[in-house]
Amino acid sequence: MSKLKPVDRSSFEPPYAQVARGIRERIVTGEYRSGDRLPSEAELCELYGVSPMTVRRAVTLLVQDQVAVTEQGRGTFVKAPELGAATFDLASLRRYLDDAATEVTIREARIVSPSSRVCRKLAVEAESRVISIKRILSSAGAAVFYHSEYLVFDPRRPLVEAELGVTALGDLFAGVGASSLKYGRLTLHASTLREDEAACLGEEPGTAAWVIEHLFYDFEDRPVSWGRFIGRSDRLDLSTTVGVADAGKA
Repeated sequence: MSKLKPVDRSSFEPPYAQVARGIRERIVTGEYRSGDRLPSEAELCELYGVSPMTVRRAVTLLVQDQVAVTEQGRGTFVKAPELGAATFDLASLRRYLDDAATEVTIREARIVSPSSRVCRKLAVEAESRVISIKRILSSAGAAVFYHSEYLVFDPRRPLVEAELGVTALGDLFAGVGASSLKYGRLTLHASTLREDEAACLGEEPGTAAWVIEHLFYDFEDRPVSWGRFIGRSDRLDLSTTVGVADAGKA
């Protein structure tokens, strides 16, 4: 058994967080393995010299972090890795959006009649009008992503505001100015570059690509913006950690 680190009462880190970290460290070292029952509340109180309330908060934190699972009447157990529950972020795309050196070129910003696909996505009639915006993201002088977006047209809102407002690229991923958006759905799938997309990105048609499709809704659950990023397949790196890893290796 690894040496127990006592709770430091003078630390800015709350005692419950210290207890949770201590348990997590024991899981990382293999002292507690997937499926193992963790010490009881009374045992943890004695081990760390803390109150039952502190232990309960520590266990709650571990459950929230998907490290442990509590079973009524049986105790708390180390949670086994769940490959099916793995989630991936879009950090590689976000890096482009956050990089001050990334250039966003607007190739099109106009009001158009919606295609049948846009009608389905935005739940609008064929006779209605939508705002079409086409952008290219470039890094180090090379085009890396092509972004097409359609917004429900509101005649009370100027086109330039729609172009630079809540659905501007930075807002989509940082939440800046997104007060009129309730939620969104993202879909990631593999594809190949069409001729027009390849031309914009300086690639050959048929090149393997990733597509990130986004659909955003307002507070009345109405779709207001639909679009898609597409870029060469090596432009996006998707990775995640399943299970409990050492903080330095996660």
